[in-house]
Amino acid sequence: MAEEPTAAELIAEGDAVPTAGWDFSWFDGRATEERPRWGYSRLIAERLGQAESALDVQTGGGEVLAGALRTGETRAGGHRPALLAATESWPPNLDIARRNLAPFGAVVAEAADDADLPFPAGSFGLVVSRHPTEVLWTEIARVLQPGGTYLSQQVGAGSNRELTDFMMGPQPVSPSRSPQVAVAEATQAGFDVVDLQEQALRVEFFDVGAVVHFLKKVLWTVPGFSVAGYSEPLARMHDHIQANGSFVCHSQRFLIEVRKPS
Repeated sequence: MAEEPTAAELIAEGDAVPTAGWDFSWFDGRATEERPRWGYSRLIAERLGQAESALDVQTGGGEVLAGALRTGETRAGGHRPALLAATESWPPNLDIARRNLAPFGAVVAEAADDADLPFPAGSFGLVVSRHPTEVLWTEIARVLQPGGTYLSQQVGAGSNRELTDFMMGPQPVSPSRSPQVAVAEATQAGFDVVDLQEQALRVEFFDVGAVVHFLKKVLWTVPGFSVAGYSEPLARMHDHIQANGSFVCHSQRFLIEVRKPS
């Protein structure tokens, strides 16, 4: 019978996994996350199956958009937006997104998360975004056509705070990512709010290597995280998982859909 890997071996393994793209398949068998009840990928597949022009803001590696496009084409008898574009800020992700979205004829533009969108006013009937780090509501309103829709799944306030607090000690929770703030900012930008849903989702880590990879990939959970800088809490995390079978925390997600008045 093979010996179980040590804490040091698991930590080194998680530290070595590439973080480019937005593919979480490496976590299979090592961590789980409950999925939101509304089914974001299904929703955008439905919208893309009807849209003539669409933009995905902060697309990551384009994996979510590509999957939704494939689903939308199947359900809509091959329909694809005539104009399809995406933005991404991180150069390694840009290359991945361009490969993933090339079969759909999408243009992937480099744009900082807090920069103006590099498209003319009124370019798109649909704008989508999954887990954006910044939401520039006035820019989204500018590039949308009258009557156009913005649909976004976002990270809510205090997401995975149990993990943040375990690694860093108790931390204040900023309300800046709350659904209420999003509604206020969207309304101020001139949008009508069509739908708002929120949910806390169970996240479970089964080894400390999965925790390491998650913290390197989802950077805002523990800002400035490094294995060397957090060796002591990582050792405690390994002991906790060994004693309890897993580490449990809860991600916060909300779905917001808004429409630009005609």
